[in-house]
Amino acid sequence: MAERAAFPILSIHDVMPGTLEPVGDLLAVLDRHGAGPVDLLVVPGLDWRPDQIRTLQGWADAGHRLAGHGWRHRVDRVRGLKHRLHSLLLSRDVAEHLALDADGIADLIDRCHAWFGAHDLPVSDLYVPPAWALGAIPRRDLAALPFARYEVFTGFIDGRSGRWHPVPMIGFEADTVWRAGPVRVWNTLNREHARFCRTPLRVAIHPHDLSYRLGGTLRRLIETGVV
Repeated sequence: MAERAAFPILSIHDVMPGTLEPVGDLLAVLDRHGAGPVDLLVVPGLDWRPDQIRTLQGWADAGHRLAGHGWRHRVDRVRGLKHRLHSLLLSRDVAEHLALDADGIADLIDRCHAWFGAHDLPVSDLYVPPAWALGAIPRRDLAALPFARYEVFTGFIDGRSGRWHPVPMIGFEADTVWRAGPVRVWNTLNREHARFCRTPLRVAIHPHDLSYRLGGTLRRLIETGVV
């Protein structure tokens, strides 16, 4: 096989008990084309069976990195105008940080990190809030929390210093025709941003993306490494 370009920052979101099969299928495709390792964003606060925990351990043993990704990945209520707009335009009902105050967010992050240790799973230093929405927690408060890096929509925040590092991102979660067009435009703009600024490019994949409207584009990217 010809040598391929490496993905600088590749992640699979929403790793949950109900998505392990499509996540496994994605990993098989990625591994077949030499596109790993991957940051696997795990949602802890669900009903995980022992065999599913073993699946996560197997992926970690294969070199993939387990990262924190919220707690339940769902909100029971929308809190305030900002959250309502975010929900309507981007996150639907998954941005659980936006329904919490700073103390609630800190508690959620602590519980997320502790879950991995309680199940003897390795956890990376990365935390990604659902829908990349960190919410109303000041950056200075992140230093007291267990993760060292926090991924948001526009890049990464260093948990110790609070410094923000912009990193462009492309994604493929276009499950409706109304989402496909804006996602294509977003991806084009961010590819050009990465090329112009010579920065890494984040590639964010969700479990069912290969079956969505941009699935063919994602598959070609995986097979060729050309972003």
